[in-house]
Amino acid sequence: MTPSKLEEQTTTPPSAADAEFTERPYSVYTSKEKWFIVTLVSFAGIFSPFTANIYFPAIPTLTSVFHKSTELINLTVMMYMVLQGLSPMFFGSFADFHGRRPIFILCLFVLCLSCVGLALVPTNAYWLLMVLRCLQATGSASTIALGAGVIGDIAVPSERGGFFGFYSLGPMLGPALGPVIGGALSDGLGWRSIFWFLCIATGLACIIMLLFLPETLRQIVGDGSVVPGPIYRPWIPIISCHSTAASNFKRPPKRKFKNPLLLFKNLDIVMLLFFNGIVYSVFYAVTASISSLFADIYPFLNDSTIGLCYLAIGFGTAAGSAGAGKVLDWDFQRMKKVYIETHGSKSMKTESNDLGDDFPIEKARLMSMSYSMVVLVATGMGYGWCLQKKVHIAAPLVLQFISALSMAVMNPTQTLILDLMPGQGSSVTACNNVVRCLLGFTYVLLNGIIVISMPLLYLVIELGPRFRKKRREADVQTLVARS
Repeated sequence: MTPSKLEEQTTTPPSAADAEFTERPYSVYTSKEKWFIVTLVSFAGIFSPFTANIYFPAIPTLTSVFHKSTELINLTVMMYMVLQGLSPMFFGSFADFHGRRPIFILCLFVLCLSCVGLALVPTNAYWLLMVLRCLQATGSASTIALGAGVIGDIAVPSERGGFFGFYSLGPMLGPALGPVIGGALSDGLGWRSIFWFLCIATGLACIIMLLFLPETLRQIVGDGSVVPGPIYRPWIPIISCHSTAASNFKRPPKRKFKNPLLLFKNLDIVMLLFFNGIVYSVFYAVTASISSLFADIYPFLNDSTIGLCYLAIGFGTAAGSAGAGKVLDWDFQRMKKVYIETHGSKSMKTESNDLGDDFPIEKARLMSMSYSMVVLVATGMGYGWCLQKKVHIAAPLVLQFISALSMAVMNPTQTLILDLMPGQGSSVTACNNVVRCLLGFTYVLLNGIIVISMPLLYLVIELGPRFRKKRREADVQTLVARS
């Protein structure tokens, strides 16, 4: 290797692998094309929570037809949750290495097949119900991690909050639409119709991805200007590769496969994952228990009306997510203005995925979270008290909606995780799934843990820049050693 080449590699950190084209936009996709891609992955992302929640209103019916206790039927929910946490570790990491589009299609195909099996499962085969629910979780869960990776591929930090907020609408609408549709289908056509509906819906989603979704992984298509192989190209190229720009662009070097578990070596990432997992546990504790608790406390409800009870929390999370995306971009612009006033406009690389070690990205993402946290904790504790005292049904539903609005506190932490681990968006989101899906349930206890864990966010703000700098220096040393 010549000295000039060695100098070029040793002075450019690998996490800034795209630095060679900092003079050009991070992605060649137009704003409309980016929104189209985010809409597609948001649609696919709805199936992870949708598949889980459409099942809830039918739990009382399943206990009867399978002749099993509510605890055993709820065990299928728990196993779904476990696989929902573990499977993205494989598929997400594979997507960071081999591409988003094929893994998206594979996951939806597996989900479609599992729904066929669940629709046909005999009522004397509880074990098969359990196995197929695990397979269903394996297919559906990874879509959220894959979508997060796509956003990391095409969006710079200055626009990532808005994209992630909109993207979260799909996953957040699942808890609202799933139980309503599941309750109506279970009441009108029987519990098997739930899985036939999912089979049709996921099959349609798989076809849409085949037709329209382009590959976005930067190791394959770069900034969108590199024409990939046939399996990475959509059948109907509404968004075609901008090949006219490819002559001026050199694709980033292909990275070696990285074990996603190694991400847990980063203390700032672990603190964010733990905090996010606790908040998600509160959310899942509410959604998973609505059908059984409301059926017991309010016996006048049937499967359909129990399903309607999920609308409050579903639309609350959707509205909160959309609002949080705008707040994230606003906070980023405020911090950007302060940073430019201090360091000068030339120090701010607005079109780069790498903001540098000096930009306080942690503070930019987390500065507004404390307001939502107060509301979340207060309404969460109030909700548990209302159920214990069996007050009028309107009270817990209103508290569900308010609590769901503030549940958008997960958006800033998830967006920050993408910022801190560029190029590993799917893997780090998969780690997020593992942590949040393996934590337990309890209202007051978990809300109390949220209060205790809040200092972690301020530690990330203070210590995060040091960890970023240390990772950057370690990567440079590794690159020098390889040279």
